[in-house]
Amino acid sequence: MSDAIENAALTTPRTVVVIGGGQAAGWVVKTLRTEGFEGRLVMIADEVHLPYERPPLSKGVLAGEADIETVRIAKPDEFATLNVETWQPDCAVAIDRTKRTVTTRSGREVKYDRLVIATGGAARRLPASVAKSAHVTYLRTLDEALALGERLRRSQRVLVVGGGWIGLEVAATARKLGVAATVIEGAPRLCARSLPQEVADFLLELHRANGVDVRLNSALVSLEDREEGGVRATFADGSTLDADFAVAGIGLTPNTALAQEAGLAVEDGIVVDEFGETSDADIFACGDVANHPNAWLKRRVRLESWANAQNQAIAAAKAVLGVKAPYAEIPWFWSDQYDVNLQILGDLPAGLTPVLRGSLDEKRVTLFFVEDGHLRGVIAINAARDLKLARKWMNQGRAVDVAALVDTSKALA
Repeated sequence: MSDAIENAALTTPRTVVVIGGGQAAGWVVKTLRTEGFEGRLVMIADEVHLPYERPPLSKGVLAGEADIETVRIAKPDEFATLNVETWQPDCAVAIDRTKRTVTTRSGREVKYDRLVIATGGAARRLPASVAKSAHVTYLRTLDEALALGERLRRSQRVLVVGGGWIGLEVAATARKLGVAATVIEGAPRLCARSLPQEVADFLLELHRANGVDVRLNSALVSLEDREEGGVRATFADGSTLDADFAVAGIGLTPNTALAQEAGLAVEDGIVVDEFGETSDADIFACGDVANHPNAWLKRRVRLESWANAQNQAIAAAKAVLGVKAPYAEIPWFWSDQYDVNLQILGDLPAGLTPVLRGSLDEKRVTLFFVEDGHLRGVIAINAARDLKLARKWMNQGRAVDVAALVDTSKALA
């Protein structure tokens, strides 16, 4: 047992219950054992699979290049050494904070000393008034990705509803498989909430150059079954589009109902502090479902990213054991599409014109968002080294020289 755990011995729980079975939940149970927790550990999850990572679902798994064995958080024999009671498939339906118990759909009940909610989120559904077809699918789970990949390989054309990250990655994978793809987006640009205009334009041209029919400002009215099979999309201007099936990637809804019914503070996710603690000192939350105060952004935020799911879970697990180390990492996100690796670090303040190093046309460029002589955010396209350096400078609070940033004749140092 580590010194930190010995110092926190008085607060060490006997039973920890984790609700959820995704990446965040997986890192919670791994960290608890790594930090020396030897008590009872129960994980309640509605999927049959042990914890796995989600980023490969829209890429490698969808393309048939990855499967459950390659995306697991831990291999089955390694997970077995963690001595976790896995209640799968099952679902927590009630938390009694007075009795400190969790009840499941199957009728099982467990008493906790500490509880961690890592329920993630669900793919946002199209309104029933729009999605009238049986040929509308969503992508959130491993089984959905496997089924969607099989369907893509049997199809000639797919319609992707939504020009965000999931939609664009699905379209890129479809093209990789030789399937025609149309992306419809209601906004005037792709990834409108997370990218500046120049990068959104870059992605638009990238997809069109790879044969994707991208339609912006596209107001979808309905998706209906065709008599001859497949789906027909009808738009506000009266035009129609036919496809074998449609994939909707229109965002994620955090699974907060259980927390809300238990009386925990909820506002765009479960409200937690910098340690992952909720409004109940015995209950913690982390991952896609948690709304935390981000020291870098200087505001509350709910992050949907691989890095957040892992690192916030590690911090929350330590806090469960009384070892409080603030989760204060710079937000980081990445996406792979065709021959492009795009990474976003930090904040991209609206109205702040980025400084460019490299060329968008050459698909190798870094956009630096500089404010008062310091980096606030970075977008790196096929420039992972630049982003690595930027992360170091941002963590150090180091001032930057704009002239040096844009001078590609000299390496950044």
